[in-house]
Amino acid sequence: MSGGGQGSGAGASVGLEVGGGVAVLTLRHPPVNAITVAMALQMGEHLRDLEHDEQVGAVIITGAGSRAFSAGSDIREFAAMLAPHQAVDRKLRPQNMVFSYLARYAKPTIAALNGDTLGGGLEIAVCCDLIVADRSARIGSPEITLGVFPSSGGTFRVARRIGVGRAKQMQLLGLPISAETAQEWGLVNQVAETGHSLADAKVLAGILLRRPPRALALCKSVIDGSDDLSEPQLIEHSLLASECAFTSPECAEGVRAFLAKEEPAYRVGRPAPATS
Repeated sequence: MSGGGQGSGAGASVGLEVGGGVAVLTLRHPPVNAITVAMALQMGEHLRDLEHDEQVGAVIITGAGSRAFSAGSDIREFAAMLAPHQAVDRKLRPQNMVFSYLARYAKPTIAALNGDTLGGGLEIAVCCDLIVADRSARIGSPEITLGVFPSSGGTFRVARRIGVGRAKQMQLLGLPISAETAQEWGLVNQVAETGHSLADAKVLAGILLRRPPRALALCKSVIDGSDDLSEPQLIEHSLLASECAFTSPECAEGVRAFLAKEEPAYRVGRPAPATS
């Protein structure tokens, strides 16, 4: 669950723009892009459509305006969810399904934090492979100040990125950290000048588009299993993924281009399903 934002629900949506092989999903709910259940579900619908779009090789998620990526859940939704099972059934379970789908997404994803990223906003960001943050962004998990805690994966996904001690510092105290501190801790990959996180994310997306999509998906699947599988299981998973990679047209093109001292011509396309 998230505790950072408020809004009426009117005008809440997730925008979609596609160009040059990159899809940009924009959280739109002024003034701080508070996340509603409907927005989470709409994001999931966009992601499912994009997964099957062979012209899209990378997905960026950002927020509208310059104030916030997202300051968390729309608190006004909470009033109708305080009875037993209501919050879990009506909000957290469907929201967790969408966020888990994003975390396991086959195509590379980048969060462009164009402003404050709190509560559910951070929970979305840590589902992405890479995070670029504006220098002015504050990043945190203030849910504890509302008597709740991050309930859409923020507990364990933040801990996986920065360690248990720092995750507890963020989530038990409820105090935000700066973008620079987030980068130092490994929560953020890159700090952009204020107002440039989306542009910098697009630069990274451009690099990803020059990488082989099948190999990207396979690499992601092995990395994502590192927290859940034993070392022998990971070795077998890696070997199975490597068999797919080494026997792929992408590998043949990569070797050909290397020997010919040329840039490989990888096509943007639908990546292979992750191995298990």
